[in-house]
Amino acid sequence: MTDQRPLRLAIVGLGTVGGGVIRLLETNSALIARRAGRPIEVVAISARDRSKDRGVDLSSYEWVDDMTTLAAREDIDVVIELIGGSDGPALTLARQCLAAGKPFVTANKAMIAHHGLSLATIAEKAGVALKYEAAVAGGIPVIKGLREGAAANEISRVYGILNGTCNYILTTMEKDGRGFDEVLKEAQDLGYAEADPSFDIDGVDAAHKLSILASLAFGTELDFAGVNITGIRHVIAADIAEAAALGFRIRLVGMAENGPAGLFQRVHPMLVPMDHPLAHVDGSLNAVVADGNFVGRLFFQGRGAGDGPTASAVVADLIDVARDEYGDPFAMPVASLLAQHKADAGKRTGRAYLRFEVQDRPGVLAEIAAATRDAGVSIESMIQRGANRKDGVLMAIVTHEGQEYRIADTLARLAGSDSLLDAPMVMHILD
Repeated sequence: MTDQRPLRLAIVGLGTVGGGVIRLLETNSALIARRAGRPIEVVAISARDRSKDRGVDLSSYEWVDDMTTLAAREDIDVVIELIGGSDGPALTLARQCLAAGKPFVTANKAMIAHHGLSLATIAEKAGVALKYEAAVAGGIPVIKGLREGAAANEISRVYGILNGTCNYILTTMEKDGRGFDEVLKEAQDLGYAEADPSFDIDGVDAAHKLSILASLAFGTELDFAGVNITGIRHVIAADIAEAAALGFRIRLVGMAENGPAGLFQRVHPMLVPMDHPLAHVDGSLNAVVADGNFVGRLFFQGRGAGDGPTASAVVADLIDVARDEYGDPFAMPVASLLAQHKADAGKRTGRAYLRFEVQDRPGVLAEIAAATRDAGVSIESMIQRGANRKDGVLMAIVTHEGQEYRIADTLARLAGSDSLLDAPMVMHILD
C-alpha cells in the first residue's frame, strides 16, 4: 500500500520550469494527491538569486542557499533539479542525492546524455528513483511510452523533431519565405531562442535527447559522442522553396537505428515527404516516431518546451515516486545495456538533396556532373536557378538511392574548386 504521508520535496532552480512546477502543484493539488495516493508538498526551494521576481508566491517555502545540504535532510523525500548544465552543481547534486538514497527528478537532458549511466548505477545501488521524463520532448510522455508502454517490443528505429526552436525557425521560413538570420532574430525576440542559440540551431540539444531515446529504445549504452550532428544554421530560403517544389518540407530530424551494422545516430536537416506525419509538425511542437516489431508505428506529438508542458512531465515523475512506481532508469539494469559499436553511416542507402552555390559561368554544370559521375552518384533531377547571390547561381541535385559514402566522395572531388562560392549543403531524404 502506498505511504499516506505527504511526499516532501525540494526544488532547485526557479526559472521558467521551476515556477511552472510550483504553479501546477498548487493549481492541481487535490487531483495530484488523489492520483499519487498522498499529498505532494514543497518544503524547500533553492536558486541563485533570492530577490528575483518569479511571478509566483514563494513565501511559504523555506529558502535554502546551499543546495548541497538537501541530500542529507531527513524532512525532504525527493529533490527536483532544474538548473541545467551537463556538469557542475547539477551533477554534484544528483550524485549526492542518489548516493544518500534520495529519489532525484530532473529535466536536464545534457546531464543525462553525458552522465546518465553513472547516475543510473548510483541509483540502482541505492535502490532509489532517477526520473527524467521532462528531459526529452517536454510534456510528451515519450520516455514512459518507450520504457513502459512499448517494453515488450523490439524497436528498430526511433526518430523525430526534438527541438522546438529549430522547428519554429524552419516552419516560419517555410510559411513566410524569409531568411534564416531574420527568423532567428524573431525567435529570440519572442523567447523561442536563447541569446546564444548555438545549442539549439547547431543540433546539440536535439542530439542530447536523441542519445537518451536511443538507449531507451534499443537497450544500448548511452553514446552521445556517437551522434553525427548537423544543425540548421546553413539552411537558406531557397532550400525550403526547392524542397516544397519537390514535394518535401525541411525539418531537423534526430534519427537512431540499431541492428547488425551497429548503432546509427544522426541529427540532421532532412527533406520529409509531404505525406509523412513529421511534415505537418509546425511551430515549436515536437514529435517522436518509434517503430516496434509488434506494435508497429508509434507517434508522439506535443509541446516540447515551456513552463506548462515541462512542469507536467516533472510532476508526472513525482507522482510515480509518490506511488513507489519506478524501475530502472533506462528500462533495464545498467549491466544489461549493450555496448553497441557505431554504425558506418557511409554504408547507409538512401536519396539525398545537394545544393551548390556556384559561379555563373560555362563549364560549372559539367564539372559537378563529372564529380557525381566519378563518385558513382546517380542523379534523379538537377535544377539550376537564377542568381541567389552576386555573380552566382543556385544548383540543386536530387540523387537516386545510393550509398552515402558516394555523396561524401562527390564533395571531396569538388573540394577546393573555384567554381563553388560556398560550401555545399547536403540533406538526406526521409524514406
